[in-house]
Amino acid sequence: MNWNKLSDINQLDDLVKASVNHPVLIFKHSTRCSMSSTALDRIERSWKTEEVHGLEPYYLDLIQYKNISGAIESKFDVEHQSPQALIIKNGSCVYHASHYDIRYQELLKHL
Repeated sequence: MNWNKLSDINQLDDLVKASVNHPVLIFKHSTRCSMSSTALDRIERSWKTEEVHGLEPYYLDLIQYKNISGAIESKFDVEHQSPQALIIKNGSCVYHASHYDIRYQELLKHL
């Protein structure tokens, strides 16, 4: 699995544009939280490129880029959680989950 690092607030506009052509996953990760590490590990261990149908994964370090997390909350009208996974399609958030509700099989259902 190859994460794209979400580290610049301007990437959000590019991400939204890209979501018209293929779904985008945003994983909001707190490097200080064991639950977040567990959720991240579960996705990475389950990830199969042939199953995700072009899903482009983005990783956001919440500790380092709090401002981007706030922009995501505002842009997609999804209350901030940590950890949190969002799937963006056609510019809109079509799925979001947090904590132990983040499951690979659930992500696949929303592609």
